[in-house]
Amino acid sequence: MSFEIRKIGVVGAGQMGCGIAQVSASAGFEVLLNDISPERIEAGIARIGANLGRAVERGGMTVAEKDAALALIKPAADFAALGDADLVMEAASENEEVKRAVFTNLRGHLKPEAVVATNTSSISITRLAASTDRPGRFIGIHFMNPVPRMQLVELIRGIATDDETFAAAKVFIEKLHKTVTVSEDFPAFIVNRILLPMINEAIYTLYEGVGSVDAIDTAMRLGANHPMGPLQLADFIGLDTCLSIMQVLHEGLADSKYRPCPLLVKYVEAGWLGRKTQRGFYDYRSGAPIPTR
Repeated sequence: MSFEIRKIGVVGAGQMGCGIAQVSASAGFEVLLNDISPERIEAGIARIGANLGRAVERGGMTVAEKDAALALIKPAADFAALGDADLVMEAASENEEVKRAVFTNLRGHLKPEAVVATNTSSISITRLAASTDRPGRFIGIHFMNPVPRMQLVELIRGIATDDETFAAAKVFIEKLHKTVTVSEDFPAFIVNRILLPMINEAIYTLYEGVGSVDAIDTAMRLGANHPMGPLQLADFIGLDTCLSIMQVLHEGLADSKYRPCPLLVKYVEAGWLGRKTQRGFYDYRSGAPIPTR
């Protein structure tokens, strides 16, 4: 009989982890939400409640459906609390050391048949799998941000990922009413392999003085019909995340076309990481985004 995923553990109650927990609970899965402190878990559950509340206001779900989804999400104070999860999704920050530490510390806490997945947007699945006790039961499940709104999920097998793990992950994503695209395990997979060099090129265009922030974003919104400009998108993703993905591409593919723009490095060094710090290519502190260049 094939393995079925019913209960989900999510490690990381940030934007991505909360999004994954929200769509999983909305689809009827039990969810155990873990983070490094009870306060962060509580804040995560509160954020999910607020997001579901907005979905009710928009007519996307009923109050009863919202309450049912929230009731399925429980705090998991430590990794031992994830012991009966069928799938544990890691949604920590895009930093290989942090992710490896999660997988190392999960050892011994999960049932033997449990699948472990990473939501990495760029790091080698095969390499991350090597820090687990179950490379065959390990897979990349890369959700897009914001998770509740974005239709696509990239599924990435490591060299050791077995067929049953792949099949169970695929069925899980389909039950979330999302579309699967399968990527080979190369740096940044499909979406970010194409998207991030475009964002990096937009930053070079700014750095070289070809156009201002407003000119570049307006050009791509109206000239290429993009829903938001590349610099606005970079701020939304987080400039630190953009930089780490470009570094993975540059190191992993050893091609100078992936060199992170020095201006991106400078903004990250300044702590101007985009929306989450209220400053990036735009300044958000007044409420209305004002270009910083």
